[in-house]
Amino acid sequence: MKPAHEVADIIRFHGQVFEQQYNPPLQVRKTLRALSLCRTKALGGHIAACRNCGVESISYNSCRNRHCPRCQQTNKERWILDRENELLPVPYYHIVFTLPHAFNELLPQYDKEVYNALFAACWQTIRCFAADHKYLGAKTGMVAILHTWGQQLWLHPHLHCIVPGGGITPSGKWKNARYKDKYLFPKKALSAVFRARFMAALRKEVEVPQHIAKQAFSTRWVVYAKRPFGSAKTVVEYLGRYTHKVAISNHRLLHVDREKVCFSYKDYRQEGVKKQSSLSGTEFLRRFSSHVLPAGFVRIRHYGILASRNKPVELNIAKKALLQPAWRKIKYSWMQIAKEKLHYDPEKCPCCQEQGRIIIRVIEPERGPPQ
Repeated sequence: MKPAHEVADIIRFHGQVFEQQYNPPLQVRKTLRALSLCRTKALGGHIAACRNCGVESISYNSCRNRHCPRCQQTNKERWILDRENELLPVPYYHIVFTLPHAFNELLPQYDKEVYNALFAACWQTIRCFAADHKYLGAKTGMVAILHTWGQQLWLHPHLHCIVPGGGITPSGKWKNARYKDKYLFPKKALSAVFRARFMAALRKEVEVPQHIAKQAFSTRWVVYAKRPFGSAKTVVEYLGRYTHKVAISNHRLLHVDREKVCFSYKDYRQEGVKKQSSLSGTEFLRRFSSHVLPAGFVRIRHYGILASRNKPVELNIAKKALLQPAWRKIKYSWMQIAKEKLHYDPEKCPCCQEQGRIIIRVIEPERGPPQ
């Protein structure tokens, strides 16, 4: 169902006042502008007509910004198809590394450095435990997905990591994880190593103020480890929910006007009870903008045997050992994804339901597309 309200509406109502009040950086301004123009005549589009019934329809271009709630579906489905091709018939573990709120003070100025340190520390921790013969004694892999938000749009940086239950030994053979029905690695030990690795990685890039370091070391660092997924299909369904999420979806917006914004959220302190929150438009945009990532920053990363440069050799060693077809890179077209995954045929007329829909005219954009 089409949502009643969109983030773009909030930007149109309150964007100018927000920029005057907070003077956000250029990357935030570009992002908000792109979202406000998404699928409007400002970005151009095309007119399509059916050769059978003659019905015409207008389609405007999307902004394709990764922070846009409307532009993630095709990218998500393409990414999932790529991951399905890499799955192994072994248990997969879900581990979440969360940064203490003490580091939120550094994010406005050093967001790239903090997030890079988070990625590096998480992989170093997983690699360290996987190399230990007490737990695995092999080189494993990891898919890491950065989320920076909580349900009420406060800064809450955490990394969702998917780790296969096994790895490649130094002799080049596949080795399954020892504890198939339990956690992959002990949570308390993961927390201690993760804290040390993160502080070391961050101090290489940023001079951490003493009060932040003191608060961080006095805080309990959270590493959330789930039991393994039930099947490879479950892994794919999970990835589909988490990979291309944005800070808030349009369906969570309950009311939007020129005064305030009302949205729903889940209170996980009360077992996920649904509640509502009401904010001024500028405060909503301030929280939303805090999750706009630096230009060119990669928020989904692959490590170990799942890294791009290692897959042709190491992933195929695992595939061969587990009697699976060899991995090879497959390219999926937009038309293929639309028909097979989104159940949408661009050539099918929505009126007569027959094939024969063609583009008869291209609408030029009123202004250049967002950079």
